[in-house]
Amino acid sequence: MSENHLIYLPLGGAGEIGLNSYIYGYGPPDKERFIIVDLGVSFPDMETTPGVDLILPDISWIKERRDRIEGILITHAHEDHIGALGHLWNELRAPIYCRAFTAHIARLKLNDALLTDHSVHTLQPWPEMKKLGPFEVGFVPVSHSIPESSSLVIDTPTGRLVHTGDFKIDETPGVGEPFNREVWRNISKGGIKALICDSTNVFSKQEGRSELSIGMPLQGLIENAERLVVATTFGSNVARLKTLAEAGVRSGRSVCILGRAMRRMIDASVETGVLSDFPPLISPEDALQVPRENLLILATGSQGERRAATAQLANGKYRGFSLQEGDLFIFSSKTIPGNEKGVSRIINQFSEMGVDVVDDESGLYHVSGHANRPDLEEMHKIIQPQFLIPMHGEHRHLREHSKLASQNGFSSFVCTNGNILNISANELKFVDKIEIGRLYLDGSSKITSTEGIVRDRIRMALNGLVVVTILLDENDDLVGEPWCETRGLPSVTNSSAPLVDCLEEDLSQLIGRAGSDVMLDNGLLEEVVRRCARQTCKSEVGKKPEVSVIVSRLV
Repeated sequence: MSENHLIYLPLGGAGEIGLNSYIYGYGPPDKERFIIVDLGVSFPDMETTPGVDLILPDISWIKERRDRIEGILITHAHEDHIGALGHLWNELRAPIYCRAFTAHIARLKLNDALLTDHSVHTLQPWPEMKKLGPFEVGFVPVSHSIPESSSLVIDTPTGRLVHTGDFKIDETPGVGEPFNREVWRNISKGGIKALICDSTNVFSKQEGRSELSIGMPLQGLIENAERLVVATTFGSNVARLKTLAEAGVRSGRSVCILGRAMRRMIDASVETGVLSDFPPLISPEDALQVPRENLLILATGSQGERRAATAQLANGKYRGFSLQEGDLFIFSSKTIPGNEKGVSRIINQFSEMGVDVVDDESGLYHVSGHANRPDLEEMHKIIQPQFLIPMHGEHRHLREHSKLASQNGFSSFVCTNGNILNISANELKFVDKIEIGRLYLDGSSKITSTEGIVRDRIRMALNGLVVVTILLDENDDLVGEPWCETRGLPSVTNSSAPLVDCLEEDLSQLIGRAGSDVMLDNGLLEEVVRRCARQTCKSEVGKKPEVSVIVSRLV
């Protein structure tokens, strides 16, 4: 039998922000037993993924080996770590393990997907450990921007691993557990084979700040506002919602929440016992009766999401509320890379209304949930790993984190999505590279990135669409003229003639000259018509559109 080895394979999150999903395997090559850490999503944009609802990790490799999966471990309940669970679990059918708050959200995800939630198992935090085949796993509390975030201690026959998940060093996080250095020192005493570590804020050189530090600045901002105040943050950041609500109450304002996601997270926090003293809230209906200067609204949509409350308010009105000149809007959040355009659009819409907008530029009204560079260095020194493997970040983050580790004397390796890394021996080695793409949730369907649907949409968006209908009689002769419809193209050519007329004329001449070999072969006829239509559009309006050809024959 081949020698056992320990492998690490990121399916998402190593080379990008979001879509976190990581696989650990132990055993003989091609007979390993696996655990999956996180099943997250990322979000589409109109430029690269038009019409897509969510982007999911490509699980085809591990799906083929699902009979060898010991469990799925979810570190915390952010969408980029848990969001794909309801969409992909049915294809994996492995038990799910997480802590109480995350388990509550996991059950909701499965129920939303009309799946049974009996596969979700709640584990107690460290020092409790769970045996999963050749692995033994423990959830170690860390501070982050959502309750009950955990790093994972993964014991294997070749050594102990630490998978940090998302974390920061915060001893006063407001909601959730503080970072405990002594616990981590004890965990590391016997030696750590590899630290697989969050890289998101590796370029932020200032020391990380505590959630406690922004309460008074937010209160001062709200107290000095003369009219309505609306604030947005991540819906899952229960600590920030509490900080904002408390600042509002201390400023003499009633507090109202607009947006189901925030309400859902607060309810989950209360139900699981991680939140017990959230300030009183009033309903949106009652809030409409409160004078504007006495009201604070907490709204979903800090990342510019089009359907969220913030975007709806920027468009004019939401649930009876509208913003007016002199109102104040607070972004108590950091804009995730890729969301800048959507957020900027909303800020400009508010500006046109005369609304004053405060964002995170000053650093006074938001603190990150991820470890900054000095905190990462401290984590390295506490853990003292044999190897450091950066994760959770774009390639530039991973590379910078690896350089930082090397500068401090730690052996480090950049492993991006699809690369299988052997971490058994005294040096890291690539075993293989698998082909991974993306899985798109498109309406109610899941489509792969190789199916071409999204590429077709992009091409249509850039170049327009022409639909050509051709009717042939029983003798394969043209009945009338080809009929053309256009979408997303100028209706008039550079010579001031209707584009449809030019297309129909050119196609009539083409078909009139076509030989019997073309007229008898639908595929060949469609191809020559498609080529002609594109050439006509290129010469007349400077575009080469997508062309759909419909050939109908009378029999």
